[in-house]
Amino acid sequence: MNQECSCDKCELKELFFHNVTSKEIMSLCGSRVEKNYDKGDCIIEQGTTINEFIYLKSGLVKLYVTNTDGKEQILSFAKPFDFVSLLSVFSQNTYSYSVMAIDESTTCNISIHDVKKLLQNNGPFAMGILEKMSKVSDAVINESLQIRKRNLRGRIAYVLLHFRNDIYNSDYYELPVSRKEIAEYIGMTTENVIRALTEFRKDGIIKIFGKAIEIVSYKKLVQISEHG
Repeated sequence: MNQECSCDKCELKELFFHNVTSKEIMSLCGSRVEKNYDKGDCIIEQGTTINEFIYLKSGLVKLYVTNTDGKEQILSFAKPFDFVSLLSVFSQNTYSYSVMAIDESTTCNISIHDVKKLLQNNGPFAMGILEKMSKVSDAVINESLQIRKRNLRGRIAYVLLHFRNDIYNSDYYELPVSRKEIAEYIGMTTENVIRALTEFRKDGIIKIFGKAIEIVSYKKLVQISEHG
């Protein structure tokens, strides 16, 4: 479902288009729409043509690639105020990854043609785009490195802390993905993920209520994340 939206007081303007004039903002707003997605809806499909510059206004999404065998590898998770199209949007004509809503989500979509036109005419805006692209790429690479350098228990602890600190800001939250998806994200088997979560529960570090997690000992979880 698409919605009309106003650019006057949008956080997108404050966070990313602060180097853009009011006239340029209005030009961009002419092609701008909001799109609502239910949990499980595909926002970006790997291999499709890039036509829009996409910003996540609300919700939660996962970025992932699908290999030739049909197996998924989760690259990262994106939360509100993230630009979910930046990894491919200016480097090629098609997306090299997919984006799926893992919670009810809303995106702001702007014509890529209008954004590229603005890039050519506004140097400070172009530099801001490059800086943001670099930060997004660095974050995805660092996230992968942080996971890969840890053992199994450390990886599970890292993921639980990532959801706690970077997404929900709460010791109690519902896991937005399945055990299988966590396994894909950290490069382990589903059985290993289940076993580690069970060990954390038995050790009194977390409580498990179906898909919900309560972190009982934040300090211990940090220690495991850092030292395994």
